[in-house]
Amino acid sequence: MSRIIATAAIRGAHAYVEKAQTQLQQAVETLGPDQKVEFPNTAYYLPLTLALTGLEVTTLSGAQKALERAQQLLPPVPQDNMWLPYLGNALDAGVATLLAEEIIEVLKYVRGEEPEAPWLGFTDDSVLRTQGIKLVDGRMPGFAACVGALPTNEEAVELARSLQERSILVFMASNSNGRSMAEQLAEEGVEMSWDTFLVPYGKDTSAAVFALNFAARAAMTFGGVKPGDVNAARKILMYNKERVFAFVLALGSDMEPSTNGNQLLTDEKYATAAGAINFGFPVISDVEIPQILPRGICTYEHVVSGIPREEIVNKAVEVRGLKLKMSKIPIPVPYGAGFEGERVRKEQMQIQFGGKYTTAFELVRGRPMDDIQDGHIELIGPNIDSVEVGGALPFGVVIEVAGRSFKEDFETVVERRIHEFVSGAYGVFHMGQRAIVWARISKEAYEKGFRLEHYGEILIAKMREEFSAIIDKIQVKIVTDAEQMDAPLEEAKAVYRQRDERIRGMKDEDADTFYSCILCQSYAPNHVCVVTPERLGLCGAYTWLDCAAGFEMNPRGPNQPIKKGQTLDEVKGQWKGVNEYLEVASGGNLERFNAYSMMEDPMTSCGCFECITAILPETNGVMIVNREHEGMTPVGMTFSTMAGQIGGGIQTPGFIGMGKLYISSAKYISAEGGLERVVWMPAALKEEIRERLVERLEELGKADLLDKIATENDATTSEELLAFLEKAGHPVLAMEPMF
Repeated sequence: MSRIIATAAIRGAHAYVEKAQTQLQQAVETLGPDQKVEFPNTAYYLPLTLALTGLEVTTLSGAQKALERAQQLLPPVPQDNMWLPYLGNALDAGVATLLAEEIIEVLKYVRGEEPEAPWLGFTDDSVLRTQGIKLVDGRMPGFAACVGALPTNEEAVELARSLQERSILVFMASNSNGRSMAEQLAEEGVEMSWDTFLVPYGKDTSAAVFALNFAARAAMTFGGVKPGDVNAARKILMYNKERVFAFVLALGSDMEPSTNGNQLLTDEKYATAAGAINFGFPVISDVEIPQILPRGICTYEHVVSGIPREEIVNKAVEVRGLKLKMSKIPIPVPYGAGFEGERVRKEQMQIQFGGKYTTAFELVRGRPMDDIQDGHIELIGPNIDSVEVGGALPFGVVIEVAGRSFKEDFETVVERRIHEFVSGAYGVFHMGQRAIVWARISKEAYEKGFRLEHYGEILIAKMREEFSAIIDKIQVKIVTDAEQMDAPLEEAKAVYRQRDERIRGMKDEDADTFYSCILCQSYAPNHVCVVTPERLGLCGAYTWLDCAAGFEMNPRGPNQPIKKGQTLDEVKGQWKGVNEYLEVASGGNLERFNAYSMMEDPMTSCGCFECITAILPETNGVMIVNREHEGMTPVGMTFSTMAGQIGGGIQTPGFIGMGKLYISSAKYISAEGGLERVVWMPAALKEEIRERLVERLEELGKADLLDKIATENDATTSEELLAFLEKAGHPVLAMEPMF
């Protein structure tokens, strides 16, 4: 290692250990040695300390023992012009730095100093499992730890977008001359969160340790590294070197020019960089600092400096050896997985489609090869330019595909991926499916030139990329003319009904395998749909047959088979194999799932559900409200209010999100009494599913129940509803209590 870098790293390590010692001693004097010490929501104590030393730090006295280990690792500070013969001293100083930084950061939590916006602080284990697996399986090719700031906000945004476009996770910490990259992004209104791949840890350089304890936990969680193992440090290095493709971007400068004209980073940043090299993570800098080019600990070079900012991402990808899967889509805005979780808020919006504002739908249809003009995009109606800012247009999207191996069963699978595909474009927000689509395009995307033909370009490019084995030709038609929406919309609704009918007659008891759907985890990381023959996905778009087809098309995709295994509760619908899958797929956040109960361990909800079933305790029954209903409900909340409370991948007893087809299923909340519990639903929904409801109620011998279910025309408060039920003689009043 360069003598200059090694000397600076060792000096920085001494400074950090001394700082940790001072702060730790103050905490012991104030709070006592038995004061509890922990990061929030982790089973790994102080993760780096646990991984590298085996110490399970739970108190301040335990932290003192960890700091003693750091002190033992500290080499003496070299004298001026002292020759350092090998890497070891500087690398040891790097480990000592990380141990000290972890103590400094956890003491902030001990003192009650919670992170303030835009900072997120420590990454808990649930996020680790959700995001870390993406590093392991290749969906997220690597992460960049950005340390410092850039000269201008515009350059900071450009760097962030360049990394997002490559699906590279971005961790941000430290500052340059009191400015941080995260603060620069915040000033420009850039959304930062795990969903957008932009994670601001903290303004202090010590906050960079969160990126490295994330890497250490990845090795322990996914790589099987045992904490405190005699070879743990080497195993963590090898795991991260070979599996977690991360690198450090050292940005900006903190010091006055040196005598040779170069600008130097602080000793503390050198020490932190030395710690990162212990993980096989190289350092790439836009600042002229001494380089370490020979290979050794890192795959290629250790430190590469003086890289022009417009080239730094490409250079980092080269030095780290990342294998990127990037398809260039001919659109005027950046595209990548890092943009999937971005929202377009009302004040940012140029135009919107669907939702509660206009008619909108999406449909994929298989056609004969000769009927498709490959790559053709047709717009029927006005483009974005002709609508005033903040306006809305109808939105019918018909994608016609052809392929020698394409089957009708595959239509729904391809159709459901529309959400993922268009959400990858910067400035494009999308949610929902079928005829409950809601999309927005931002002012910034519009100003960059994004128009509806680019929406079609995205769909063609991504479907060609993802489904090349079954799709040979694609054409897209987008309808924004209200007068020409009726015919394609009716065709779409007829197709939706036909798809729904295919699943009728199948029973859960007939299948030994269910299927998962985790497409919505870009918005609700913990959410897992468990799709059974008698319970479709809560979005209403995926049935059991659809998921089976999805798995056939892509065995590594979002629809995975789940062996039911041992039946644990036949009435509530709980199986051992389903529980085991759920725990893994939810990142350890969920342990149990009851398919037929809304009161005990119900299925989670994301936000794409067609309806919500909610308990009405005063009536001993439940109400159903669909997304399209905008009015108040007897539970005292609108649909949107309830959706905000039950979404996000959490189990909410008494509330479930669901698809409309599930209402007429024999398994609809069967553990609580099924359809006989329903006391209220909007009139439009009642009419929409009337035919299926009548059929199901006749099977139950309860044909008269339909007229005993109130609508908003009968009641909008619980008092009004109870009066209606008593007058109608609804059987729910005589049923066993739901609680």
